[in-house]
Amino acid sequence: MSLFNNLYTQVSQGALCKAFGIRLVTNPAVVQLAKNGGFDALFVDLEHSTLSLQDASAMCAAGLQNQITPFVRVPYQCGDGFVQRVLDGGAMGVVFPHIHTKEDAEAVVKISKYPPLGCRSMTGQLPVFGLRPTPIETIVKDTNNHASSVLLMIETKESIGNLDEIASVDGVDVLLIGSNDLSVELGVPGKFETPEFRTALETVSHACRRHKKIFGLAGIYDAPEIQGWAVNTLGARFILGQQDSGLIAGGSKKSAESLSQICDF
Repeated sequence: MSLFNNLYTQVSQGALCKAFGIRLVTNPAVVQLAKNGGFDALFVDLEHSTLSLQDASAMCAAGLQNQITPFVRVPYQCGDGFVQRVLDGGAMGVVFPHIHTKEDAEAVVKISKYPPLGCRSMTGQLPVFGLRPTPIETIVKDTNNHASSVLLMIETKESIGNLDEIASVDGVDVLLIGSNDLSVELGVPGKFETPEFRTALETVSHACRRHKKIFGLAGIYDAPEIQGWAVNTLGARFILGQQDSGLIAGGSKKSAESLSQICDF
């Protein structure tokens, strides 16, 4: 059984990996809607939501069945044991928030990978292998290579200051801008067009190029100008396109406004 990972596939083809955020909806059918919409990956958010580990696992299972790669963002300082359960539950990669130093990066790579690359503990009948009994050597090789992506969130001044050291860590796949927290840290909350914020993004882009990491963008939605700049100029190849809550809010507002406009009373 060969494992798919749309992040690696899209990037190898010079294409953009588009992620659909899930932080509100608990019905796994939302994964089919994301697939139908043309998204390549899931971004299941356990940091800023009340979703449970079981919810995340159900979303990951649906993603695996629909060939849409499931990634899960874990809470800050959640512990190695929690990361272990997220991966065993079907995630093909983990999004780690608030990575500040090289040591932070090394620690999260270590828990994401099986030996000799890390210290992840072994179990059998994993969702990424269809719950089939699988030889241990196959689990180690295929998971380390294809089903344990490491996405580090860059969202503090300290992260920017330590960027080259963080980006140099083997096993890191994506340096992902956490736009909201980073803009707050830079003193320009939500002002994504400011020189301060744009310079920080350029710094991350340059580090990604130097160390052959994937540049990612999260937290900026429905803003094609800055998203296009990040993708076409800075080389972003992973982007969180929207979240379920934002899509519902935007769609409901648009629908209500449309109904109001047809009234002639």
